[in-house]
Amino acid sequence: MPGSICDVLPAAAALLGVPGALDRLALTDWVGHVNQVDRVAVLLVDALGWHLLPELAAAAPLLASVLTGGIGRLDQLTCTFPSTTPTSLVSLGTGAQPGEHGILGFTLSIPGTDRVLNHVRWRDDPPHRQWQPLPTWFERLAQAGVSARTVLPEGFLGSGLTDAAYRGARFVPTNATKDYAQQLADELRAEPGLVYGYTAELDTAAHVFGIGSSQWHDAAAHVNDLLTRLVETLPRNAVLLVTADHGGLNVPDDARVDLDADPRLREGVRVVAGEPRVRYLHTQPGAAVDVADTWRELLDGWAQVYSRDQAVSTGLFGPVHPRHLPRIGDVVVVCTGDAAVLATGHEPPESARLIGFHGAATAAEMAIPLIVFTSLSRG
Repeated sequence: MPGSICDVLPAAAALLGVPGALDRLALTDWVGHVNQVDRVAVLLVDALGWHLLPELAAAAPLLASVLTGGIGRLDQLTCTFPSTTPTSLVSLGTGAQPGEHGILGFTLSIPGTDRVLNHVRWRDDPPHRQWQPLPTWFERLAQAGVSARTVLPEGFLGSGLTDAAYRGARFVPTNATKDYAQQLADELRAEPGLVYGYTAELDTAAHVFGIGSSQWHDAAAHVNDLLTRLVETLPRNAVLLVTADHGGLNVPDDARVDLDADPRLREGVRVVAGEPRVRYLHTQPGAAVDVADTWRELLDGWAQVYSRDQAVSTGLFGPVHPRHLPRIGDVVVVCTGDAAVLATGHEPPESARLIGFHGAATAAEMAIPLIVFTSLSRG
């Protein structure tokens, strides 16, 4: 069984000597030849899917060398479900499954209301610790006396998702005018501890222009430049871990269903949440069975349709705390193949114009890499 995104920060903490940190990824054994590791950089490259690495390598010489075994160590991990950024970031930060931390999708219905929370736009409501109560590994590092810093866009400061995923870290702001590679390198050199970074340009290009597009390859080249500079400046007592939050796939026009264009799919549905590859349908009282039956019939061959209890019993979310159960739809629709369920009446129009998607449980979406670099990687 491959490791999980949940294992990355505990393994990093183990490298830094944090008591009780479990290294399920065997990093301490692999980097044992590096003397006195006292600082670790973790870089999450949004949408750097495992299955995309061979195609990315055409524009990314460093990744090409990783794939051929010429540099670093490459392992396959899996993200958590749904394979979407808010869920994965909080799984990374807490080391917990979505059913435990409660960030169970890109958007979720707030129980007891008809409101839908978009986690990337979440500010103060619901209260951060109420919605995501688990401690993060950044807090655990700080409690152990280990410095933990996140170098993130200044607009992330104070957001609910930032607090849910990175609570306890010292926030170091960045913006488009700054040299991000240099900022990360400077933070890593400044003092021992953990430095976390994040880049979204590959994901943006995949969504807007499609995986395999020229813009996507350009974004891959930029990611390669960032990684190359980090490896070249890596201190001798440091380790760089590169991972991702999900993979992705392109959805053709003829594999798209718009629930708002078909009255049969809207019948009995009160609130629509999730995203195009995973839909949470909160139904009118007593309508859940009929809604599930209708969706199974109309999306046969396009999606798996579950009741909430069925979805939980699959183990997709990991153990689900009872307080989080109402956040999952009465009906859960998980797309298969390259299908997507749009909701043009519920979501911004640009969502329907996207080309690349993720969120479901296919290997193309769930498999992610872990690339480990040390100062010896550069020869």
